[in-house]
Amino acid sequence: MSFLEEFRSISTGEKTQREAEIEKGKKSFRQYCNMINNDFFKKERVYQDIVCDTLQKMYERKMINEKTKKPYDILILNLPPGFGKSYTASLFATWVLGKNNKNQVITVSYGQDLAISFSKTVRNTIQLEEYHDFVPVSFFPELKIKEGDGAADKWALKNAYMSYLGTSFTGKLTGMRGNIIIIDDPIKNAEEAINEKVKQGHFDFYKNTLTSRMLPNSLQIIIQTRWATDDLAGKIITEYNKRCYVLQLAALDKNDKSICESLYPTEDLIRKRETLDEHIWLANYMQQPIDIKGVLYGKFKTYDVIDSDLFERQIAYIDTADEGKDYLCAIIGGVIGRYGYITGIYYTDKAMEITEPETARLLSLLQTRDCLIESNNGGRGFARNVERELKKLKCRKCNITWFHQSKNKNTRILVNATNVMEQVIFPEGWEKKYKEFYKAISNYQRKGKNAHDDAPDALTGFVEMINGDVKGRMKPIASPIRALKLF
Repeated sequence: MSFLEEFRSISTGEKTQREAEIEKGKKSFRQYCNMINNDFFKKERVYQDIVCDTLQKMYERKMINEKTKKPYDILILNLPPGFGKSYTASLFATWVLGKNNKNQVITVSYGQDLAISFSKTVRNTIQLEEYHDFVPVSFFPELKIKEGDGAADKWALKNAYMSYLGTSFTGKLTGMRGNIIIIDDPIKNAEEAINEKVKQGHFDFYKNTLTSRMLPNSLQIIIQTRWATDDLAGKIITEYNKRCYVLQLAALDKNDKSICESLYPTEDLIRKRETLDEHIWLANYMQQPIDIKGVLYGKFKTYDVIDSDLFERQIAYIDTADEGKDYLCAIIGGVIGRYGYITGIYYTDKAMEITEPETARLLSLLQTRDCLIESNNGGRGFARNVERELKKLKCRKCNITWFHQSKNKNTRILVNATNVMEQVIFPEGWEKKYKEFYKAISNYQRKGKNAHDDAPDALTGFVEMINGDVKGRMKPIASPIRALKLF
């Protein structure tokens, strides 16, 4: 065999092996990533197995919610910086387009410059061709950008009307609909993480603009550092919990070891932890929102269904709104032993002419027997007006009592926090049903100034009422509704 024949034989063998590997890459996203960039995607980086496998299963609709028996269609992906989450997402976009050139991808980045950069990465990967012995060997050789339709942020593949659009939260989505939606790191820094206007703007864009451009059965991928509990990922999880699959990987495991030594050695991560401000470290590397460390309450217990006939008492505790921006908060529930099962919450800043009849309606509807109202700041007058509204509803089984709360509010809330977490049980899905109340409770800080304390104050009073720590004032017998002293 001549040298030339031997060279051609080796080259052909390599080409055949490469073609076999490409077939694997078409079927496996992890294999695809390995072959596109084996300097970054390495066998020993186990976290990449998890990320790639999850992305592929989401696309194939194999990630199933055990409760609903339906596939998850929203993936929340939280990874530390430098772990290649954006790069992996861009390769995923090329892979799904290669799997089916009818897919339509929309990516949303923090700013338009990043959106264009993301788009170029996707487009350049598609245009990449490899040659072995002058023979092109590519993953998706039929995948070509349509001539004259290759703008930086919006382009189409051959034989497709529109394939890709990269935009920002202030950009436009006109002329494009998508079934693969990728949102990449919407929050820039810690300052934005505590800016309510910025966070609400992200959610408004997602809910009112982006959602309207989604095709039926779209796959949504939200990639971000978890800066705050009410950031975009947090709001989506709260709003669409049953549709969300959350993949959250912290840089250090529970034993303070790096989850990927070849990318970030443990020693380097420990040094970063010692150097960075704690809230930055926790948010960026441990995926703990900056407002979580100081929150007073953790995850509450929930119940699915409960028989009200089991209730030993049916009670309500109400903290009326002071003047200004305070909220009225009514906690209504049933008591079994020392546990309170929440059946209703009324949390609002509306005027008393609205809250008085609505409070009475809820007390009647939920068959409340004992209602305790703080008489501070007009609470006594509120109690009497609620009694009057109950009489109109012909509800005479609800005993309204009131008392003056003389103890320090903040101290009461802190001292009773453990009891609240132990004794209060919310209905499943309460985060969505009582959104404003949930936000007030979940964001309440143990230290520092809180915008509102009405929700934790009323929740504390509810537990105090269960435990007999607060008692109402006995009303005269002449009252139209019989009073019952609470114990």
